[in-house]
Amino acid sequence: MILAWLILILFVGGLAAWLADFVDPKLPRVVALIFLAVDGLLLLNVLGATPFTPADASGEWLAYLKADWMPRFEIYFQLGMDGLSWLMAILTVFLGIMATGAAWNEIHERAGFFYFNLLWTLAGVMGVFVALDLFLFFFFWEVMLIPMYLIIAIWGHENKNYAAMKFFIFTQVSGLLMLIGILAMAYFHYLQFGVFSFDYFALQNVQLAANTSLLVMLLFFVGFGTKLPTVPLHSWLPDAHSQAPTAGSVILAGILLKTGAYGLIRFTVPLFEDAARAFAPVAMTLAAVSILYCAKVAFAQTDLKRLIAYTSVSHMGFVTLGVFAWNEQAVQGAVMTMLAHGLSAAALFMLAGGLQHRIHTRNMEQMGGFWPRVPRMSVIALFFSIAALGMPGLGNFVGEFLALIGAFQISITLTAIAALGLILASVYSLWVLQKVFQGSYENDKVDDAALVDLSRQEMVFYFAMMAGLVWMGVYPGTFLNLSAMTLGSLF
Repeated sequence: MILAWLILILFVGGLAAWLADFVDPKLPRVVALIFLAVDGLLLLNVLGATPFTPADASGEWLAYLKADWMPRFEIYFQLGMDGLSWLMAILTVFLGIMATGAAWNEIHERAGFFYFNLLWTLAGVMGVFVALDLFLFFFFWEVMLIPMYLIIAIWGHENKNYAAMKFFIFTQVSGLLMLIGILAMAYFHYLQFGVFSFDYFALQNVQLAANTSLLVMLLFFVGFGTKLPTVPLHSWLPDAHSQAPTAGSVILAGILLKTGAYGLIRFTVPLFEDAARAFAPVAMTLAAVSILYCAKVAFAQTDLKRLIAYTSVSHMGFVTLGVFAWNEQAVQGAVMTMLAHGLSAAALFMLAGGLQHRIHTRNMEQMGGFWPRVPRMSVIALFFSIAALGMPGLGNFVGEFLALIGAFQISITLTAIAALGLILASVYSLWVLQKVFQGSYENDKVDDAALVDLSRQEMVFYFAMMAGLVWMGVYPGTFLNLSAMTLGSLF
């Protein structure tokens, strides 16, 4: 039952934050923070549980729930949390708190409705990470779409309507393709066993012809690959990131992209293992192209948030590479990259959003020489830029290194090509630092009085993310052992 509470608390918290706005415009952010903290405490409680195997499931789970929902159609309220979903859930809550911090002094207009949408987005994400009935999974997949659309469309920047609509169309169309795949699997289960089923474990027993399996697998791949995203399904992301408010960018980069990667690991490859193996050379090629192409495009940007958005696509290419290499090292690397990128990308978007909030521009051509003016911000930017390029001792290095080692066992050529992305990451990371924080400061380009350093409150949030990346880099076993619980049942 605790899994249902994890989702329900976020739904109720969103409503409470909205209603709190009628009492005091500053109260919704406090309400949101309290409900997120309660969810975090529940997750810590789940972590202390002894893994077990339910009677109607396989593998080891920390928590499991199956209740009637629409039994006539064999649709159940089926939730499960193992090591992988726990890691994704704790990332969701943690970055939800970071997003609340990012919005603390930025969102003033209709604040209650903003935090309502923020928490309902997180509730949908939490459902995605624990749903084991594919119809329920798709329900939560759609739940997180509308609130995120509203966050961009209402509180976004100059081209917010275009970016929000583009985000909606890409996600909705790809989601509908995935729904067709889900319905096809339920139908094939009916043909083979005489009953429709959306049960994750039951659908693993469905046997499909090679061409049919590949076609249905591609429907899932498009749905998850668009959200990940991977080239050529990525074009919605730079617009959405550059126009979203800071908190929206944190949720997009840190959490929503990970739902696509999670779907590949949890559903796409396990349900269509032979088809996924046949498709692996194409998927890994797309991953290598994503890594190099988006790193190259990032270097050409002058919009700071747009640049970080392209780097996100580039880094998520290592996740796709690791998933379709499909050996333990590669998938462990993909999981670690998901976690580490969630923190580093969220922090970089918070920094970019903080700068935009101060000086009202994202154009790096109007920046330069900020280091003496904002030394704390400069040091924080240096740390997270180094983390993003894969500095040893930090979480990003562990993830990308394991993904490359695992992929090397499958394709030396594609691994070597993908590894070039590490060089390009160093180039664009150091270029941003030089462009924004080094050089001469020209106060005629920005509002001199508005360029103030990070506050103590902001530093607390950044230090929390820094600690997470250091922990991942120095003690990766803490996270690898949890994800190994899941991978043991997949391989």
